[in-house]
Amino acid sequence: MPEPEHLAGIYPDTGPQPSTPARSAVDAVQRRTMIVLVFAQIIGTVGVGVAPSIGILLAGAVTDNEAWAGLARTASTLGAALLGLPLGTLAARRGRRVALAGGWWTAAVGAAVLVVAAQWSLVVPLFGGLLLIGAGLAVSLQSRFAATDLAQPHHKARSLALIVWVGTLGSVLGPNLGVPGEIIGAATGLTVYAAAFLIAALCLAVAGLVVWMWLRPDPLLFLGQAVPPAPAGPGSRQPGRIRQVLAELRVNRRARVAVIAILTAQIVMVGIMTMTPVHLTHHGGSITLVGITISLHIVGMYAPAPLVGLIADRYGHRPAITAGLGVLAASLLIGAVKPDDTGWTITSLILLGIGWSFVNVAASALFNAAVSAETRASSQGGVDALSNLWGATAAFASGPLLAVSSFSLLSIVALIVLIPLGVLMAGRTLTHQNA
Repeated sequence: MPEPEHLAGIYPDTGPQPSTPARSAVDAVQRRTMIVLVFAQIIGTVGVGVAPSIGILLAGAVTDNEAWAGLARTASTLGAALLGLPLGTLAARRGRRVALAGGWWTAAVGAAVLVVAAQWSLVVPLFGGLLLIGAGLAVSLQSRFAATDLAQPHHKARSLALIVWVGTLGSVLGPNLGVPGEIIGAATGLTVYAAAFLIAALCLAVAGLVVWMWLRPDPLLFLGQAVPPAPAGPGSRQPGRIRQVLAELRVNRRARVAVIAILTAQIVMVGIMTMTPVHLTHHGGSITLVGITISLHIVGMYAPAPLVGLIADRYGHRPAITAGLGVLAASLLIGAVKPDDTGWTITSLILLGIGWSFVNVAASALFNAAVSAETRASSQGGVDALSNLWGATAAFASGPLLAVSSFSLLSIVALIVLIPLGVLMAGRTLTHQNA
């Protein structure tokens, strides 16, 4: 699909047009966009970070049933999967500002509902709140794509990676909201869980406000990349966004490879990460040890992102994805061979996070570069929705598998999941400049 006329002269593959905005003007908007996205990402991910930590504890306390608690633990991921595509479609039609602010505010409502669920131990609000707070995860993921809308071609991966990296701060702070929650609870009479989700609701609401107030001009609308639906004539039917995305994936090999890489990394990472705390506690590990292990894993997931972006921009997406694939394989081999050694298990989980970072950041940048402008925003929401859906599926499947087998077998199964991506990386699937 040809680029819009007003992109000509900004990107090297288009011809000169007199109406083109000056590159300096585009760069100025990009700098403002990045500042707003960074602040919103840091504040918002503090609220999102509550779900996989305090949310898990709340699920166990409210349901008092392991089966229901397990379902509640994945509810926020399912919420992100369900809301990812609608938010992407909203961005395509109305711009990033509306979609991102709306997503943060939806998550804030979810956190507020969880305050009620935590205070009065209500099961239905628990599930509803966790599903809604999943919008924050979906928006956090889509923010990384928003960072690339106006970035120069050779800086797109680095811009995407910066937004991933700053999410480290929120992901580390969020699980610790129980500490200020105790202080607020003592002053207000709220339970510690209710107070923690109250803080989360405020953070998510502020993140939405930051985007709504200051993400101007909208990066997706600035260069005309949002594609509003054409007016339908009498009796005409417009093709659905999902069908547009699927149609593009059928003919766009680079986009397909990127999607396979993103899904593979997510399935492997979530499946192993979800069961590692269970495995450690079964071998006598304390809650403190589990917390440290997961924190190190999260650092591994986000800290290398700027390096990955630099490698992808300078040397291409394939080397970065291949490196991540190798790190993931090393992590799983350690898990398969040394499952009973705590030190090696921690090392394995750190490597698991690093490998995921390499594959996810590089593949996301590849997908952003490969997909056409017409379906870009919707496709970005769609791939994030698929990623979260498959991650939730992996979390469900890994529990019974560990229960009937061992951590070694779980690691071996994850290694097998890596094989198709390894075959693609060994082939000629990414034959494209800077792929």
